[in-house]
Amino acid sequence: MPQDPAEPLRWGILGVAKIAVEKIIPAIQKGETGMVAAIASRTLEKARAAAARFGIPRAYGSYEELLADADVEAIYNPLPNQLHVPWSVRALEAGKHVLCEKPIALDARQAVELLTARARTGRLVMEAAMVRTHPRWLGARELVRAGRIGELRSLVGYFSYFNEAPDNVRHQPGMGGGGLLDIGFYPVTMSRFLFEAEPVRVIGLLEIDRRFKVDRLASAILEFPRGQAIFTCSTQLHPYQTVDLLGTRGRIGIELPWSMPHGRPSRLLVDDDTRPAQASPEEVWFPACDQWGVECDRFGEAIRSGGPAPIPIEDAVANMRVLDAIARSAGTGRWEVP
Repeated sequence: MPQDPAEPLRWGILGVAKIAVEKIIPAIQKGETGMVAAIASRTLEKARAAAARFGIPRAYGSYEELLADADVEAIYNPLPNQLHVPWSVRALEAGKHVLCEKPIALDARQAVELLTARARTGRLVMEAAMVRTHPRWLGARELVRAGRIGELRSLVGYFSYFNEAPDNVRHQPGMGGGGLLDIGFYPVTMSRFLFEAEPVRVIGLLEIDRRFKVDRLASAILEFPRGQAIFTCSTQLHPYQTVDLLGTRGRIGIELPWSMPHGRPSRLLVDDDTRPAQASPEEVWFPACDQWGVECDRFGEAIRSGGPAPIPIEDAVANMRVLDAIARSAGTGRWEVP
């Protein structure tokens, strides 16, 4: 039932993960649609410390207590990857809407559980793919749709950082570790977003860290009906990120595509065949925004209006199928169909 859109959406936070305390909680509190009503941790002391830091009214020493709080309307789930689906399902069954951190699941088979849970409970559930609601990415898609660079034929992306901490969750194979799920997620979801289609086949290559038994370097080619996406990602290389969109009549360059600082404006660099030879690319600017805040506000608006989630959970399931196929391909050495 739609509610008063002026009433702040009351959020509960499952855990005190870094992304929750550094990105999501501040984003909700500075945003337009919500407020953080409660936070939980496996230890009450951590929950109380986070609550005191951010002025959150209630702190709980277990996730179960948070889900039992009738005042909480929506849950943000930033738990380790293997806990995304189990706790999101429990939250849905407790009557809460759910924004779950990416990747939505360990594999597509597990992700499908969220489809049935949504149907069973009537609550919204969305993957926290903040890039999908960022105005700059929406602007890039509009330029592609408008034919500014002709027919989009190639997306080339790169994303890396350096982390060798043995206790990091990204290095735990049983917890859904590895760079493909962590950051390969981004070029996969955004290539699907821009081509507005699903890849017909994919091929992938993974380099496995012998210490951690997870991938530390991943590359893939995604073949779409009208083009290709090519990307490399790594958890153990110099930090860098970029995306280029190549069309039949131009190019769009996207600087810091995945983690644009929210305190300053961002831009697209556009080259096309209407510009003089050797001219600098046109700069298309977008106002500063907090991409996590935009994501939470759009989700909150959907809840209040009774409408669908901005990013349907079906999209998250389809994205997992592509990630699964890339991983399979790395094992078989062949093209795989998602």
